[in-house]
Amino acid sequence: MNTRFLEQRSAIVTGGTRGIGLAVAKSLAEVGAAVAICGRKQDDVDRAVYEISSQTEGKIVGKTADVSNSEQVTELFRFVDEAFGSLDILINNAGVGIFKPAADLTLEDWHRVIDTNLTGAFYCSHEALPRLRQRGGGYIINMSSLAGKNPFAGGAAYNASKFGLNGFSEAMMLDHRYDYIRVSYIMPGSVDTQFGSHTTGAEWKIAPEDISAVVLMLLQMPQRTLVSRVEIRPSKPKK
Repeated sequence: MNTRFLEQRSAIVTGGTRGIGLAVAKSLAEVGAAVAICGRKQDDVDRAVYEISSQTEGKIVGKTADVSNSEQVTELFRFVDEAFGSLDILINNAGVGIFKPAADLTLEDWHRVIDTNLTGAFYCSHEALPRLRQRGGGYIINMSSLAGKNPFAGGAAYNASKFGLNGFSEAMMLDHRYDYIRVSYIMPGSVDTQFGSHTTGAEWKIAPEDISAVVLMLLQMPQRTLVSRVEIRPSKPKK
């Protein structure tokens, strides 16, 4: 791997304070990108920025932002404009999971999942697209899930958000491919993070670093080539 292929490139990783987002932000910084992360809590942002800066030589900044809030998203991108002066890569990773039967979902449950996982990706992409056009191209990678093609009991809100994110990703790819903006989405299975009510430590699960390796692979593809989606699952899932 070309270890400095992202030098002079800038990236935003939403939900970059833990799990997949933290691993992706760290990997981008390691290969020379300037990286901005966001999270909903200042303490989490500060901790992640410190962790990444202490382990890499890349430039890393952070800001609190709830991607379901359009005004906070606008402020996040203005912050990145001031910090980096440009944008080349957006990783829409921020997500939440609330798993209940449809009849048991509250209106607040529904909106929290849809507004974060789907509408938040739209808000961020809507801010990123004109900036990427101004740069002459760029890359948007949306972190979806195998739940975006495989419905399951208790997944009404989460399945809807990820099915929607897949469709949004593919349509955006078709809309902007001639602007030299590539769009991909990654569909992981079980990842060893504290997402939802899950705890860490299951050796059979995908490691967050495995997802960040896929992100780097996509970013290194020649401009002429687009891997539009990636499915990734544990090699030996729990029986």
